[in-house]
Amino acid sequence: MSKSKDASASGIILKYLNEQNRPYSAQDVFGNLQKEHGLGKTAAVKALEQLAQQGKIKEKVYGKQKIYFADQEQFPSVSETELKTMDNQISELTSKLQEVLQSCKQLEAELKELNSSMTTKDMKAEIELLKVECSSGTEKLKKVKSATNHVTPEEREKVYNERKQYVKEWKKRKRMATDLIDAILEGYPKTKKQFFEEVGLETDEDYKVTIPDL
Repeated sequence: MSKSKDASASGIILKYLNEQNRPYSAQDVFGNLQKEHGLGKTAAVKALEQLAQQGKIKEKVYGKQKIYFADQEQFPSVSETELKTMDNQISELTSKLQEVLQSCKQLEAELKELNSSMTTKDMKAEIELLKVECSSGTEKLKKVKSATNHVTPEEREKVYNERKQYVKEWKKRKRMATDLIDAILEGYPKTKKQFFEEVGLETDEDYKVTIPDL
C-alpha cells in the first residue's frame, strides 16, 4: 500500500475512533468502515498499529485480543455535575428510544395486518364469485324441491329395515359356514387354504368385502 493510502486509512480510522470514543477491535473497525471507505482488513490493522505507536490512539491487550480506543487526554475533563447531566440525558434518550421502538413495532404489526388483508378489488371479485355460487345453489335447491321422485319416510324406513334384515342374515350364514368349515378341518389332513382351493370356496376377504354395521 502506498504512503498516501496509509495516511488516508490512518486519518479515517483516527477520526472514527475520536468521534465514537469507545473501544474497538481491529475486526470491528474493519467491519464498520470497509463498506463506506473500502478499507481492507490488512490496511485497517496496519493503520491501527501505526496510530498506537505514534501515540495518537491507545492500545490494550487482552490475551490474544487487541483493543483500540481514542486517547482520552485530548478530551476536556468533565465534572461530576456534567456527568450527572449526561446520565440524565442518556436516561431520557433511552426512554424515548424505547417508546419509538414500541411505536415502530406496533406500526409494523398494523402494516403486516393490512398487507394480509384483501384489497377492495379482491373483495369485489370474491363477492361476485359468492353470488355465482349462491345462484347455482339456489337453482339446485329448486330442482330438488320440484322433483317428483322423492322418497317418503315410510319408503326410507322400509329400505333401512330390509337392509338390517339382510345384514343379519349375512352374519348368520357366515357364522354357520365358519362353524361347518372348522368342523371339517378338524379331520382334514391338509391346510385350510388347500381345503378352500379343492372345494372352490371363495370368502368375503378374497373380494375385500366386509359386513357393514347395522
